[in-house]
Amino acid sequence: MSDRPDMSDRPEGEGRTGPEDGPAAVAGRLTGFVQALRAHGMQIGPGETLDAAAAIQVLGLDQRERVRAGLAAALLRREGERAAFDAVFDLYFPLAVGAQEAARGADPDAARRAGPRSAEAREQLERLRERLAAALADDDRAALTALAGEVVETLGRYGAPGSGSDGWSAYQALDRLQPQTLLARILAALRAGEGGAGGGGRAGDFTDRIEADEIRDRIERFRKQVGGEARRRVAELRGTDEIARRAVVAGPDRIDFLVAGRDQLAQLRRIVQPLSRKLATRLAARRRRAERGQIDLRRTLRRSLSTGGVPLRPEYRRRRPARPELVLLCDVSGSVAGFANFTMLLVQALRDQFSKVRVFAFVNRTDEVTALVTAGRADPAGLGSRILAEAEVTGWDGSSDYGTALGQFADRYLDAVGPRTSVLILGDARTNGRDPNLDALRRIAVRARRTYWLNPEPTELWSTGDSVAGEYARQVQMLPCRNARQLGELVAKLLPV
Repeated sequence: MSDRPDMSDRPEGEGRTGPEDGPAAVAGRLTGFVQALRAHGMQIGPGETLDAAAAIQVLGLDQRERVRAGLAAALLRREGERAAFDAVFDLYFPLAVGAQEAARGADPDAARRAGPRSAEAREQLERLRERLAAALADDDRAALTALAGEVVETLGRYGAPGSGSDGWSAYQALDRLQPQTLLARILAALRAGEGGAGGGGRAGDFTDRIEADEIRDRIERFRKQVGGEARRRVAELRGTDEIARRAVVAGPDRIDFLVAGRDQLAQLRRIVQPLSRKLATRLAARRRRAERGQIDLRRTLRRSLSTGGVPLRPEYRRRRPARPELVLLCDVSGSVAGFANFTMLLVQALRDQFSKVRVFAFVNRTDEVTALVTAGRADPAGLGSRILAEAEVTGWDGSSDYGTALGQFADRYLDAVGPRTSVLILGDARTNGRDPNLDALRRIAVRARRTYWLNPEPTELWSTGDSVAGEYARQVQMLPCRNARQLGELVAKLLPV
């Protein structure tokens, strides 16, 4: 069914060999795997690729999880890359080829022919749910892996085979199975096996909460297994390279700000501190180089007289620049709130690199939120809602009005901008058809040392619909900034030291 090395259903320590496991096939598989990881932004060079090949040669292909750990050790260099690595690994070194053994006797079209509401379909679904509840209660990893394959095969199939629009959907399978509704059933089974809740009172409640959290974690792990199994089956139809590029979720530092969900925004908040430490190191290095200054040619030539005219020891024009000031002007409306909140937290973590940091937020009114951002270090998850509740950033509606916001900043807070100030404006430049107020932006840019506009939308969407990005870009330098990695690179490159 496929020419990839088959690592399906083999117990740890027991492998299968054959022509598909030859050196050329494995080398091609590894090369495609590395290219897919590079497409997701992982920095993997020829040296790491050779290390990975050596790891496979030493470890063999008998134990899949051992191969996964060996390749991760050889290839990964950054935090936050493991989730994408695991998803791509499952495509290039799959658990099975075709349907898993547990699902090969099942008829995936039986329930569809009878109809999803038929007695036969309901009975099949209830049997699956009972087996899943038992496996989750026992934390039987092998049974859960087999069940994930069976669930995708029997509940996730859509379209007519060979029609070109067929495939497997994890969303469809999980929507029918509803594993999250099994929590009460599993907890009841566990307590019945233990002879009751045990203990009672507050200690018993605490134990119950721990058990419930553990079962939720197991259910979430199973949901991810179903998603991985569906991707593997679709990859056999559409091509591994295409699915690895399109269907694998990027690492947290490559998540698009505009499409990030709640869980992804939580991941972004977790990488604020590591990213800020890295950026602080880069900015400090730039500051040291800037303090050293440029070569003073005249003094260098004068000093070279003592060495026969050979300039062995160059002299520099040293300068001691004061640390710059930073002003953030952020659109916190619904469309770009995640981008603005993450940037505010990042800048707050970097405030020691600047002599002064002031933060302003707006939707259709502008207000200073520096104190709220400072307090947000204790509860970064609630920063956005706290700004909307406590600051005067909205007036007549919840739609962004850049013209009014820029005008209010220029009228009320222009004293925050001076010759040492860098201004960062964050927003998609969509004015909802209102006056963009280019004059206010021009007044801010003339007064500041530098002004940059970071736009989370791709450049091909600028000046489309109600976007006036093109008009603003003629006043200040506008740059695309779609994820945390781009933001970190821009902060390290653009901000003065």
